[in-house]
Amino acid sequence: MLKSKSQGIDKCYGCGVCALICPKRIININLNENGFYTPSLTNANECNDCGLCFSVCSCNDDKLPVINTDEPDCYAAWHNDGNVRKDCSSGGIGFALGEHLIKQGYKAIGVRYNAELSRAEHFLANTVDEFIPSIGSKYIPSYTLTGFSQINRKDKFFITGTPCQIDSLRRYIRKMQIEHNFILMDFFCHGVPSMLMWHRYLQLAVKKVGRVSAVAWRDKTTGWHNSFIMRINGKNGLYNSAMNNGDLFYRFFLGHMCLANPCYYHCKYKMTSSAADIRIGDLWGEEYKDNQEGISALLVFTEGGKRIVNELSTCTIMKLSPNIVLEGQMKAGAKKSISYFYVRRALKTDKDLSKIAKFARVIDITFNIHKKIYSRLKKGI
Repeated sequence: MLKSKSQGIDKCYGCGVCALICPKRIININLNENGFYTPSLTNANECNDCGLCFSVCSCNDDKLPVINTDEPDCYAAWHNDGNVRKDCSSGGIGFALGEHLIKQGYKAIGVRYNAELSRAEHFLANTVDEFIPSIGSKYIPSYTLTGFSQINRKDKFFITGTPCQIDSLRRYIRKMQIEHNFILMDFFCHGVPSMLMWHRYLQLAVKKVGRVSAVAWRDKTTGWHNSFIMRINGKNGLYNSAMNNGDLFYRFFLGHMCLANPCYYHCKYKMTSSAADIRIGDLWGEEYKDNQEGISALLVFTEGGKRIVNELSTCTIMKLSPNIVLEGQMKAGAKKSISYFYVRRALKTDKDLSKIAKFARVIDITFNIHKKIYSRLKKGI
């Protein structure tokens, strides 16, 4: 089936679940020429068009695998342990859920950064200590099969991922009739940037600090609302770069200059649209604008999710109206910057990322000037 529908691969979310379910084990997940994970067949002749890969494919279905049509319960939440809260991107509720479920006998599959391979990847944790590397945001695509391949029929699992990854995973566990053993959690997602950009960014950091040993995308040293700070530990020192000082990673990422195609055109997961049991994120907005420790937004969609949240004793959880919790969240899919096509081509060359950023800025500024001139001419000014 993958070979017969490969023309739709540009819509692929890169979740890897097709490789998980393939009975022939002939689907590989690798980075494509634009720096995103996509499937390919190791031997197309062995594919028997069984259709299982597309039956679990979230990009192949414009609808969600609906599990609860009611409005979700919405909360503000934070971990009561100040040290945990300090290390987490927002309030630490994601780690608290994993911590609790591991103690209840669940295996946890989260995302860590692998410095040796320069990538984010899903991994399996059997203990709370093993789950610690999942703390913190990783704003790049994750390679899922390192974790997802360890799913089995007998154990219970708590799994976190992007909304599209969790959507496909929901379809998979339902198809395998093991849904009752899972608690799935996603988050408010801004989109994922090209790994080509990430590798270019790392090259800049390596020049300053040497071989990279650890990466943190959010640093709350100067406060939660000013936490978009890259912190990279290297052999020869520490690399710090803040968004408000023109950090290149955040310029490309939050400037929508190199996100995956589905993040622009096929994202069906904004606001309360989810296939998860639980959704988390930063609780941006007026309610907590003066808080600098971090507050998590928490949405609960299913009875299973409600049960787990009600059991949490390590967190403060306050019910809020959906309007407050959703106030600062992204309402729709990203819009491509004018420089998007230039950036996509330039990232495939050996150009320095800072030079790509400078020329992209020229393109965007030039377009905006022409747009204003055209608008005035149209008005007869």
